[in-house]
Amino acid sequence: MSAANRGVIYMGAGHVEVQPIAFPELALGDRKCQHGVILKVVTTNICGSDQHMVRGRTTAPAGMVLGHEITGEVIECGRDVEFVSVGDIVSVPFNIACGRCRNCKEGQTGICLNVNPARPGAAYGYVDMGGWVGGQSEYVMVPYADFNLLKFPDRDIAMDKIRDLTLLSDIFPTGFHGCATAGVGPGSTVYIAGAGPVGLAAAVSAQLLGAACVIVGDMNPQRLDQAKSFGCETLDLRQDTPMPDMLESILGEREVDSAVDAVGFEARCHGHNHAHEQPATVLNACMDVTRAGGQIGIPGLYVTEDPGAESQEAQHGNLSMRLGQGWAKSHSFHTGQCPVMKYHRQLMQAILFDKVNLADAVNVEIISLDEAPRGYADFDGGVAKKFVIDPHGSVAA
Repeated sequence: MSAANRGVIYMGAGHVEVQPIAFPELALGDRKCQHGVILKVVTTNICGSDQHMVRGRTTAPAGMVLGHEITGEVIECGRDVEFVSVGDIVSVPFNIACGRCRNCKEGQTGICLNVNPARPGAAYGYVDMGGWVGGQSEYVMVPYADFNLLKFPDRDIAMDKIRDLTLLSDIFPTGFHGCATAGVGPGSTVYIAGAGPVGLAAAVSAQLLGAACVIVGDMNPQRLDQAKSFGCETLDLRQDTPMPDMLESILGEREVDSAVDAVGFEARCHGHNHAHEQPATVLNACMDVTRAGGQIGIPGLYVTEDPGAESQEAQHGNLSMRLGQGWAKSHSFHTGQCPVMKYHRQLMQAILFDKVNLADAVNVEIISLDEAPRGYADFDGGVAKKFVIDPHGSVAA
């Protein structure tokens, strides 16, 4: 099969364009990929992680096809694909995983050993993640399809709930992973740093897990209002008030049971100096406000190389983290990419049975492929939205 294809291309810092790209083939280099499928992309999302690249804060080369949050319709299957069929609507985990290596067999699909020659773990359209073509496009190839893909059980219901189901490829499992690894459970109190889409997804996840009080901190009033819209308490971190004091006014206590860092390495200071970057500030704040013996989930992205960092140390991923404080309080830290397959089926069920309204919580806006550059610009401007690209105009507004 061959047809026209277009994708969102990273052209350099602050610049993306929609351009013609090659139609995908069932191939890995010079050899056939009989375990893969070709998808007609139904929806593909703009992620905060994409913004790190587009802002020039990684070593991403110009010319990359972006996009790792993909939902699609299968239009072609390799010879060895047994359990996925043409016509199926599927969610694609952003982690590419072989299903055969030690880590995959242990469920650690975010650090597959066979899909990236440079290091463990791979993703579509992302720097240092194996060179896989991204899915902010009209068509994309997905390898190891039987293992990777989550098939939606009913096509019509899937399309009716696509604004929520599109979030299964990354941000919903990632937010949930942050909370699960932070030990959020019934009756617990949780602080979530960051009210971007992943932070908001984490807040919804904390509610799903039974948290008694979910507190979200950010410096963007629109994003804080979005968190309030589905029942979260909020901290406006532009204030100089110490965070324990702000927590005490909400909880009657100065600490929470669990904390989630949904910000990552472009973190900024708290208070009057909030415009200044301080990469470890969220990690240190989480240690400040988490009770002794508590857990801290870190789904926020940290990189090994940040050419845009202010200090030479941070340019190489070395941060001024107060680990001694975390050690003294016996904190547990969990870092790394979310292994999406660990959670996506259960979270799909939560969506299909109306246990969560995630699209409303993260304020999904459907845009066309041609509108993607505008979506990137608006997202970087701090708008409280999750932009979902509909390349073929098949999603009802």
